[in-house]
Amino acid sequence: MTAVLHSDPRWNFLRVPGTHDLQLNCMRLTQGSSPVLFLHGWPGFWYDWRQVIHRLDGGNYDLIAPDFRGFGESDAPDLPAVEFGPDRHAADMLALIDHFELSNILLVAHDIGSSIAQLVVRERPDAFRGLVLCNPAYPGIGTRRFDPNIIPHFWYQGFHNLDLSTQLVAYNRDTVAIYLKFLHQHWGGDADAFIPEELDAVIDTYARPGAFEKSIQYYRARAGTRVAQSNLDPAEYQVRVPTVVRWGDLDPVMRVEWADRLPDFFSNLLDVKVLPEVGHFVPVEAPDEIVSAIKMFD
Repeated sequence: MTAVLHSDPRWNFLRVPGTHDLQLNCMRLTQGSSPVLFLHGWPGFWYDWRQVIHRLDGGNYDLIAPDFRGFGESDAPDLPAVEFGPDRHAADMLALIDHFELSNILLVAHDIGSSIAQLVVRERPDAFRGLVLCNPAYPGIGTRRFDPNIIPHFWYQGFHNLDLSTQLVAYNRDTVAIYLKFLHQHWGGDADAFIPEELDAVIDTYARPGAFEKSIQYYRARAGTRVAQSNLDPAEYQVRVPTVVRWGDLDPVMRVEWADRLPDFFSNLLDVKVLPEVGHFVPVEAPDEIVSAIKMFD
């Protein structure tokens, strides 16, 4: 693993059981009794939260940031794509919570992690004191993700369902770098937020043999099991855990105007804040905003 990932010797990297004998990589920094569980996005892994974790240093927190199955240093078994879908990741996170015997958890999530977080808190709401979501995908978006003016930004999801995507992107480290740098430039609102050495660490992780292909199994699993609908009943998808949302106004794939139906699906919505000049990568582009949201639950 790239040295920059272990820049703080106090960060402990553990092997934690998920479901079906899988082992998950998990970063943990325990300095207090208040658990905060971070769920990462794509293209990412636990390292998405590095800037937030640094800023929470010294607080009364038990900071826990796992890699999902098929990501980072977690197991990436040779299983059908369905085994990498949101429900499997959610089950792994519940197993991790049981392993650490956590309660009164604050769950903080970004990108695909936000989808998984909603499954987790709906399954076990009593385990959580709060939820912080960044630019979340949620059922209220419905079929708007298929609007003609949005489709050009969602091409990557169809691309990920082709075997060609692995052949082209994972050909070598240079091709991984081209792809991931393009996505960061296209999706990010603040190019200066991406420190070259840290982006290199992400590229190195995704350039390992098999890493890119395993990470996009998430998209292949969703393509076979979920269809966006415009008439979903909010009562069936209701999140009742107290929720705070931070949404970058320059995100081209999770559009800020899609926040309009959040109150329909989050019955205890405490606060929604639009972040100007911030794109998709909120934990990296606006870590102070995430820290402030976390401290709302102290």
